[in-house]
Amino acid sequence: MSDRPRFRSEVVHRIPPGGQRRPRGSRATVYLAWLLIAGVACGVLFLLVRPSSSSVIGTPAITSLTPAASATPAPTAADTPEPPEPTSTFFAPLPTPTALTTPAPTQVYTSQSGDTLPALAAHFGVNPADIRAPQGLKGRTTLEAGQLLIIPRVLDDLGPSHKIVPDSELVFSAGGAGFDPQKFAQEQAGYLAHYAGFADKRSLSGGDVLQVNAEQHSISPRLLMALLEYQSGWVTNPRPAGDALTYPLGYVHEYRRNLYSQLNWAARLLATGYYGWRAGTLTKLQFADGTTLRLDPTLNAGTVALQYFFAQTRNRPQWDEAVGPDGFAATYRQLFGDPFARVVPLIPADLTQPPLALPFEHGHTWYFSGGSHGAWQTGGALAALDFAPASLAGDCAESLEWVIAAAAGKTVRAGDGSVLLDLDGDGREETGWVIFYMHIAEKDRVKVGTVVEARDRIGHPSCEGGTSTGTHVHIARKYNGEWIPADGPTPFNLSGWVAHQGKGEYFGTLTRDDRRIEACTCTSAAQAITADP
Repeated sequence: MSDRPRFRSEVVHRIPPGGQRRPRGSRATVYLAWLLIAGVACGVLFLLVRPSSSSVIGTPAITSLTPAASATPAPTAADTPEPPEPTSTFFAPLPTPTALTTPAPTQVYTSQSGDTLPALAAHFGVNPADIRAPQGLKGRTTLEAGQLLIIPRVLDDLGPSHKIVPDSELVFSAGGAGFDPQKFAQEQAGYLAHYAGFADKRSLSGGDVLQVNAEQHSISPRLLMALLEYQSGWVTNPRPAGDALTYPLGYVHEYRRNLYSQLNWAARLLATGYYGWRAGTLTKLQFADGTTLRLDPTLNAGTVALQYFFAQTRNRPQWDEAVGPDGFAATYRQLFGDPFARVVPLIPADLTQPPLALPFEHGHTWYFSGGSHGAWQTGGALAALDFAPASLAGDCAESLEWVIAAAAGKTVRAGDGSVLLDLDGDGREETGWVIFYMHIAEKDRVKVGTVVEARDRIGHPSCEGGTSTGTHVHIARKYNGEWIPADGPTPFNLSGWVAHQGKGEYFGTLTRDDRRIEACTCTSAAQAITADP
C-alpha cells in the first residue's frame, strides 16, 4: 500500500508563525504594488463621496424584544477586535488542584446530569479524593443527578452564578423538537422572516438557514433564535442597520457577512464552551484585553456555553450585562418563556453504548485515518472518528466500497453527504442514540425513512459534505441531542475497537485486546483494520 498522505477533515492551511510565502518574481511584485496603490486611491475617493448613514430619512421607529441600550452599548465593528475562530478546549491541561495543607471550609453542591468526578474536581479546583458524598457516589458512567456532595471551598474571585438556560435548551434535545424557526420568524415579522440565504447547497429562508445550523451542530434552534435577537434584533426588528445588519451574531469579518456563516461561528463557540465544561478542561474565561475570570463551579454546561460565547464578542462590562438576569436571559424569556420549565434530562448516570459495528463490510480492510475530532467542524465535542477505504487513486476518488449501518435503526436525515440513523425507532434525532455519518456519496445513498438492519449498506464513502481532502467516512454519536465524546465516560466502541484521545484533534488510537492502532492520514499496514464476519 502507498504511504502517501491521504486526508483530514476540516483542514485549514495557514502560514506558520514566522513563516514565509514562496517568493514571487520581481515583475509580479511590481504589478502587486501598482494594484495596491490603485486600490488605496479608489478607497479614498469612495470615502470622500459616499453619503453619510445619517442622511437616510423616513425610517419608522421599531420596537424590539432586545433590552434597551444601557451604559454599556453593544459592541460594533469599530470598537471590537475581530473575534477568534473557535478552537477546542479539550486539550487544555486540567487545572492544578489547590493543595489542602489545612482543613478548608466546605460547600454543598448538588450534582447535575452529565457531571463526572474528574470534571467536578477541575471546576472546584480540588482533587477528586477531596469530594465527599455522605450517601456514597452513585452512577456508573456519570454521576447520578441530585446527589449532595461536600466539596472544599478553595476558590475566590469567581464569575456570576446566575444560570441562564438548562442544558436541554442549549443542545438540540427533545425540548427543541417540533419548533419551526421559519414559522416563528414570520409570526415575529422581523428581518429574519423575509431573509433568504444559502445553506446546505440550497437557497433557503432565514428560519430554514437557522434550522440547518441547529441540526448540523446539534444546538437548539430556540437558543440560536434568541441569540440572533439579542445580538442584532433580527427576529423582531424588520429594519436592522449598520453592524447589526451586516454581522448579526457579532462576528466582524469581511468574509462572514451572511447569516449561515454567522450562525455557524456562533454555534461552534457555544459547542466549545459546552463540551469544554463537560470535560473539565474549560474553567476560566479570557477577555480580549487579556484579563481572565474563573467560572463559578456550580454552573451548568449550557450557561457556561453562553458565558464563553459572550466573552469572545464583548468586553467585561458588556459581558456582565449579557450574562446577567436582564441580559440574554430576559430576551430568551420574552421570546419563549421560562427555559427551566422545559428541562429534559440528557445524560443518565448508567449510560452505555449499544453494540456498534465498524462502518464497513466484514472481510474488507480499511484504515483508521482520524482519531477523535469535532463531530461537526472543529472546536466542539471530540466525538468523531474517520475511516478510509484502500484506494489506488488519489484524494477524492470515487469509491465502490460500502459504508454500513453500525446498528439497526431508521434513517431520519440524509443529504449533502450526511446520514443520521436513529437507533430507538421513534424517528427523531433529538432523542436516544443517533449515529451520524458524514461524507456519504449521493449515489446509492440510503433514503430518509428507510429502516435498516445492522450491517446493511447505507452508501459509499466520498468527499461530499463538509470539508474533506480525501475519500473517507466520518462517524459520530449523539444521545438525547448531546454529542458523546469518542473518549469519555462512554467511549466509542466499534466491534470491540475502543477509541482513546491523542494529543490533539485527529490524533488518537483504537485498541482491542493486545492490538493498538494509531490514527494516521496514510494507508499503511499499521493503520489497517479488517472487519470481522
